[in-house]
Amino acid sequence: MKTLKSFTLTARLDAGIELLVDGRHRMQVLVLEDALWRVLLARNGELRLDRTWSVAPALDRGGDDVPFEGRPRTDLSGFSRPAFTLVEGEDGSLTLETATLRLTITQPLTFTWSARQADGSFATFASERPTGAVMLGVKDNAHGHFLLRHPGERVYGLGEKSGDLERSGRRYEMRNLDAMGYDARSTDPLYKHVPVTFTVTPDAGAYGLFYDNLASCWFDLGNELDNYHKPYRAYRATDGDLDYYMSWSPDLLGLVKGHTRLTGGTAFPPLWSLGYSGSTMHYTDAPDAQARLEGFVRLVAEHDIPCDSFQLSSGYTSIGPKRYVFNWNHDKVPDPKAMSAVFAEAGLHLAANIKPCLLQDHPRYGEAQAAGLFVLDSESDVPERSSFWDDEGSHLDFTNPATVDWWKENVTSKLLANGIGSTWNDNNEYEVWDASARCNGFGRDIEIGLIRPLMPVLMTRASRDAQLAHAPDRRPYLISRSGAPGLQRYAQTWSGDNRTSWDSLRYNIRMGLGMSLSGLYNIGHDVGGFAGPKPGPELFVRWVQNGIFHPRFTIHSWNDDHTVNEPWMYPEVTPLVRAAIRLRYRLLPYLYTVLYKAVVEAEPMLRPTFLDHDHDPATHVECDEFLIGRDLLVASVVDEGARTRSLHLPDNGTGWWDFHTGIHHPGGSELTLDVDLASMPLFVRAGSAIPLAEGLSRADAARDGTRTWLVFPVPAALDQGHAHESLEYADDGFAADALAGNHALTRAVLSGDADVVRLALTRKGGYRPAFDTARIVLPAGETRSLVVNGETVDTDAPVRIPHEA
Repeated sequence: MKTLKSFTLTARLDAGIELLVDGRHRMQVLVLEDALWRVLLARNGELRLDRTWSVAPALDRGGDDVPFEGRPRTDLSGFSRPAFTLVEGEDGSLTLETATLRLTITQPLTFTWSARQADGSFATFASERPTGAVMLGVKDNAHGHFLLRHPGERVYGLGEKSGDLERSGRRYEMRNLDAMGYDARSTDPLYKHVPVTFTVTPDAGAYGLFYDNLASCWFDLGNELDNYHKPYRAYRATDGDLDYYMSWSPDLLGLVKGHTRLTGGTAFPPLWSLGYSGSTMHYTDAPDAQARLEGFVRLVAEHDIPCDSFQLSSGYTSIGPKRYVFNWNHDKVPDPKAMSAVFAEAGLHLAANIKPCLLQDHPRYGEAQAAGLFVLDSESDVPERSSFWDDEGSHLDFTNPATVDWWKENVTSKLLANGIGSTWNDNNEYEVWDASARCNGFGRDIEIGLIRPLMPVLMTRASRDAQLAHAPDRRPYLISRSGAPGLQRYAQTWSGDNRTSWDSLRYNIRMGLGMSLSGLYNIGHDVGGFAGPKPGPELFVRWVQNGIFHPRFTIHSWNDDHTVNEPWMYPEVTPLVRAAIRLRYRLLPYLYTVLYKAVVEAEPMLRPTFLDHDHDPATHVECDEFLIGRDLLVASVVDEGARTRSLHLPDNGTGWWDFHTGIHHPGGSELTLDVDLASMPLFVRAGSAIPLAEGLSRADAARDGTRTWLVFPVPAALDQGHAHESLEYADDGFAADALAGNHALTRAVLSGDADVVRLALTRKGGYRPAFDTARIVLPAGETRSLVVNGETVDTDAPVRIPHEA
């Protein structure tokens, strides 16, 4: 690659400027929002890929999704494009400025970014490497982008990555792989392509860098040193366009929310997706798969385990040891409709595993080849062949409308028509290593190397469209293992095929937080571990106790000894597993509200403690605590044989209540708790009220006939007289029009003084829940009297919830 050096201003555009770089390359600097700018480089004046599927700025506000064939890179719709000033310096420099950001461009080509501070001055938050900021391939489209590193910076993002949550000092690769049995502490790369970083500076706010490029790339965040340059960080890509979005915010939370909105927001699945979901390779691999699967329904009832769904692994499609998508093995599953009916009668939903590659001996391979549905070889008009599931196969091309139609028809006829309402889009990493293999590109050829991570996104979107067409009045639920920014618009995801170990339990927490900070909010992990040895009783209990606090709570396994991870796998600890899952179901109203806020307000569901308490330096230290929503602090026990659990409670000004004991602890406290195998340390932000369900075994709004509000007031000594508002969102659990008014919002406003705790409880909306009263419960450590809606009541007494339609 060659370093780009000289530039001249060639045009002032409505939304920015255009530069001619080294006499041949075209670079645009675009002002999209006051604190969101974009830099787009066209090598030799031409874009390598003139479309994007990741950027969908209007969708989060109820606008249209990206067209299936992609959004033109030149399309600036959905952005406000505010006014800016441009000053040309006598030295050839350029300065662009909005109310918040200032960009200075100097010779040789170097960008320096600054943000306006509270006192009106500008502070530099990011500087490109002056000894070479941008490099570009001479005979190919490889490129690199280099910034200076500074002491005290903390870097987050990059999605699903192993190791610690703070990324500086390490090197990461984006190249989707089926990394079964990965080491959650060190394996890289993994399943997803999420090329975004967020950098918190010591004194100039935080900035985000999102590279809208689907080609394989690397991020070096300080692992590399070169004597000819000051300390730097690097982004290098094998192909594609240098097209990046620079954002700034006073804090990290603003960046995270902004990036999620930029890439289209978060899908809103049905309520039941928050319930426990069972899954195992063992059932569908068994010769009597239907009997084993129906047996799960009996076992859930027998062991009194709350549950909402089961995910069918791919063994239902097998011929011998191999897997053939959309092929029912009727020896194993003689009557899929009857099997689905057994689950439906029990109130359990089914999701079926589907894969985007047809093995070369697939019964329908010839049909798909004749219809031109596959990605084609780079050198001949035959399907590409890649390793896949103990054989070779060809990958379906979801940039071909005929493939999309074929896929939707098969999802409908093979799954939905058999009573299986959801899809599990799996093994979709598209490990096609002939980078020049050809895709239809919706009529304009695209090499697979430019769009590999897009294929699982389009695959999942096609599955979603089939589900929507089949049940248009219901919100669909989908899962996808692989993908790129924009995947979250359609599906829930998880951290893939983890290996059973205590390390995986600990580092999956950090991996999940990394995904959440990168815009993938609705995530989870295979509880108990997928590959390797089965978990021992202690590890299994601890994994369940942690998993109940993640958006996706699925126990899934393919253990080496062919055992099955299930709630009842160890009778001696089944009561502890049952208690944990029951706590999950009590928390469903709170978790559903957290999901609602993720969808409507772009609020992350899983939150590292520093996200809301960056002023507290102790939260910057790597730890195993996390928040689910803003109000619940989870301190899972993740050490083998632990008898104590130490943690730092973030300094929040109001303190934290122990959910279980009702003891208040000041914010900023260092705690060491005594724990046993039943312990699930959980703390609640003082000033919040937590809605709970009672006695549910299904995440079913029609069965949710009671409500309890646990009220955790600010202690009188700390109360500044402020009112604190909490929210509960409710709907029927599945209606497609829920966010269009067919829901209810209950507001709980909490205040108090030295003698009284006051709660104002009101509800509005077009949906009426199955309850009109609620029990109001104060923590055991609270001795003040309780006043609800102006009337003194006894704690634990039911009160009526006023409802305004």
